[in-house]
Amino acid sequence: MIKSKVLLFAGMSLLATGLAVLAGNPAIAGQSALRADNSAKLPTTPNIVFIISDDQGAGDYGFMGHPHIQTPHIDKLATQSLAFRRGFVPSSVCCPSLATIITGLYPHQHRVTANDPPLPAGSSAATAERPAQWNAMLEQVPTLPRLLADAGYLSFQTGKWWHGDFSRGGFTHGITQGSRAGDAGLMIGRKGLQPIYDFIADSRRQQKPFFVWYAPYMPHRPHTPPERLFQKYATKTDSPHLARYWAMCEWLDETCGELLGYLDHEKLAADTIVIYLADNGWIQSPSSLANASKNKLSPYDAGHRTPILVRWPGRVMPATSDSLASSIDIVPTVLAALGLPSPQGLKGINLLDAKAVESRHYVFGEDFMVRSLTLDDPAANLLWRWVTDGRWRLILPHDFKAEGALKPIASDTAAQPMLYDLQADPKEENNVANAHQEIVAALREKLDAHWTPKIAAP
Repeated sequence: MIKSKVLLFAGMSLLATGLAVLAGNPAIAGQSALRADNSAKLPTTPNIVFIISDDQGAGDYGFMGHPHIQTPHIDKLATQSLAFRRGFVPSSVCCPSLATIITGLYPHQHRVTANDPPLPAGSSAATAERPAQWNAMLEQVPTLPRLLADAGYLSFQTGKWWHGDFSRGGFTHGITQGSRAGDAGLMIGRKGLQPIYDFIADSRRQQKPFFVWYAPYMPHRPHTPPERLFQKYATKTDSPHLARYWAMCEWLDETCGELLGYLDHEKLAADTIVIYLADNGWIQSPSSLANASKNKLSPYDAGHRTPILVRWPGRVMPATSDSLASSIDIVPTVLAALGLPSPQGLKGINLLDAKAVESRHYVFGEDFMVRSLTLDDPAANLLWRWVTDGRWRLILPHDFKAEGALKPIASDTAAQPMLYDLQADPKEENNVANAHQEIVAALREKLDAHWTPKIAAP
């Protein structure tokens, strides 16, 4: 069932400068691709669809070179998109990562640093209620649905959502109403897409542009793919765990194909920006249901990598980029495409601005406890900070002392900085920090300057 909230829209005039924002950008289908007699017909209020896969490895797609997993629909989307093969999310766990995607802020800015709030005294994880402060955290910072509502958009939440009722994130419509990861919203994709179709139809009846948040619980565990897909992959590996995960990736792809096919059938594709990414990486253990150690919940590269795809037919020129991209870029990219200003505090770039992409040299991230110690101090929950320039990746563990706003966190473990040469050592097996102390110092300087935990309320 779709639940809706009644919102008053600001009724502001939209996007008079939309084309001007994008003109001349080499990554955009610019003036040479837009005939003067049809440019006025292009939408200035495009619909927006986010597709956010859940716990999927960056290489687990056909277009990313996986030898077995077949993802024909996402592969096709990649050929139609500006496709960043080296995308990242700042945190390798679901809740803070999703909060970054919807706000454009790092976890230390929006303060959603964990999957779960602190446990009240005397309670257990099974009995503790999620405090009102936790559910209200995304009400304290700008979110894309609220920014779009001011511009006349309707928005629809489906799938993963951690902060109580969908309306707390500014969505006008949605499914999730309260539980830990998304309650009824988690059935989207696994049990069809009809709620999305109903919402889009309602938006069209109201003649409103729409924003769809499709964040299915896929290929996330439980790995329960259709038997036909499991049998397909069971012939490709001796591990049933791998076969089920690979089958889940293709099942997710099928749902993406259904959603994109619906946009085509309804003649909405040309008027819709589609953005695809994963909330964090994943490496399936062949011997168990668990993920591998250098993966989700870890500070390593595999837990943070994802392709990032941006499709806008007639406006964004399809291309493949090996430049660094991050999920913090999604909100500023959408706002720039719509000609809307970005809120104060956003550190991301417009991925459709070729000069901005070219001038970026580092991406940053931070990993925290799965259950936070406090909701008021991000640094108190911190385990790792990391930075990469694409080749070198520096990880600073929690008790490696840092200057300024990042306070040291007590630990019984004598942790040391870790530096990996991703070119020579993509699996991050050899810590070369001692051999390259000058690189450690230079990257740490960038990382310390990056940490700014405070942001003004909206």
